[in-house]
Amino acid sequence: MDIFISLTTYLGTLNTFVLWLVMLIFCFSSILIFLKLFGYIGIYIYSALALITGNIQVLKTVDFFYSPEPVALGTILFASTFLCTDILSEHFGKDKAKKNVIIGFTSFLFITIIMLITIGFQPSENDFAQSSLENIFTPISRFFIASMIAYLASQYFDVWIYSIIKNYTSSRFLWLRNNLSTILSSLVDNTIFSLLAWIILNPNPETFYNVIMIYIFGTYILRIFIALVDTPFIYLSKLFIHKK
Repeated sequence: MDIFISLTTYLGTLNTFVLWLVMLIFCFSSILIFLKLFGYIGIYIYSALALITGNIQVLKTVDFFYSPEPVALGTILFASTFLCTDILSEHFGKDKAKKNVIIGFTSFLFITIIMLITIGFQPSENDFAQSSLENIFTPISRFFIASMIAYLASQYFDVWIYSIIKNYTSSRFLWLRNNLSTILSSLVDNTIFSLLAWIILNPNPETFYNVIMIYIFGTYILRIFIALVDTPFIYLSKLFIHKK
């Protein structure tokens, strides 16, 4: 049996929350490794990869113990980009953090356009990839628009609020600005995306109550947990920065 098939089969036997934790630690550790290998450019690279992969991963839903409804994956990857902007804001300044937001946005826009062109090619008779590519890379327009607006707004808000808290506390209490900025920014992200995707741009709008309870707060518990877990990693990030 192929090694990758064997690996995914084994992972499928693990508890969902345990596997989710494994992915969480892997993503946060990868940020530090990218930082060590490439400096702040490594953070740019990770953020672009995380945003692209997260928008693919979000198509898959799983059952979590805390939610009666299936929960979309992608939360870890999207949330990890806030750790990226916090590391950049902390060690390299908010201008580089803002640039990271634009790099992530343009990377996802590029991959979307190039894959739409790819899908536009007439497939051969024996092609087996067209339908799979269409399912993954042909986004429902309202989700794409909502995702991109929410990403830009929440990431810029994260850079801004992080800087405000850092100045207000005279650069003390790193744990406070890291947690508070991420928790608030995640709420901005969830709120803007949910309101746009499920009410404003939806031809058959959901009720405001359902959007708040299911879509906004449905994954927000995970977002708060992720914000708390990423705290040791921003402290560790100082050890992964090149001396020069």
